[in-house]
Amino acid sequence: MELWYTEEWTENTRFSIKAEKQLFSAQSSFQRVDVFESKEFGRFLTLDGLMMVNDKDEFIYHDMIVHPAMATNMNIKNVLVIGGGDGGTVRELTRYPQIEKIDMVEIDKMVVDVSREYIDVCSCKLDDARVNLYFEDGVAFVKNAKDKSYDLILVDSTDPIGPGEGLFTVDFYNDCYRILSDEGILVNQNESPYFESYAREMKRSNSKIKDIFPISKVYQFHMPTYPSGHWLFGFSSKKLDPIKDHNKETWENLNLNTKYYNSEVHKGAFALPEYVKDMLDAK
Repeated sequence: MELWYTEEWTENTRFSIKAEKQLFSAQSSFQRVDVFESKEFGRFLTLDGLMMVNDKDEFIYHDMIVHPAMATNMNIKNVLVIGGGDGGTVRELTRYPQIEKIDMVEIDKMVVDVSREYIDVCSCKLDDARVNLYFEDGVAFVKNAKDKSYDLILVDSTDPIGPGEGLFTVDFYNDCYRILSDEGILVNQNESPYFESYAREMKRSNSKIKDIFPISKVYQFHMPTYPSGHWLFGFSSKKLDPIKDHNKETWENLNLNTKYYNSEVHKGAFALPEYVKDMLDAK
């Protein structure tokens, strides 16, 4: 009998992957955690039936959550990752020698444990000496953090339901602003503009952040296994503009050998389609 993983993108749209076998399935204190093996996408991790990472396209997401901010502020030393239990975001951060500390706050320890065992393409740098793992609520962690204690915050969250809900609130974004240094940057998972339910959350998140940060932009990337494939990150900063302050040559001199991100993609990612701009500008 064939095994198919099927994700409900909307009430009227489904996305399916033929799986060879299921490697793991359990209910944590927060969510359902599953790992599958497939020919097309390799191993993939899902939470509550939603695709998180897979061997084939994880590099796209992790390149784009990390490198645009790092190429904008080359002096980032202290980084906070909220979520990101698979470890892919941390992996990309560890490639920068100037970073001194990476605090990763993941509410669900099972996600990290399972990723260590099955998704080593992402979790391979979680034991880097600069990485500190905290298994607790990211909202509370940020609220209790000291003023100006981080240069970069990456909100590598699930959708704004269940464990990720508190990461899309005004209070959370205010706390992020408070604990960022003067040239600090916030990058947040900003959903998709394509399907109505995701677009609604995209607009809500963006409108809250724009009221808090002097510089607030949105950039896009192509993520084949996320709903519609058209996905966004928010880029917010106290001082630095991702286009005007892009350190193109300095970043390129690092010779990081990325698989998706490059300086041309950096510039182009902030050029949004007209329908997305209209949504973001709408009151």
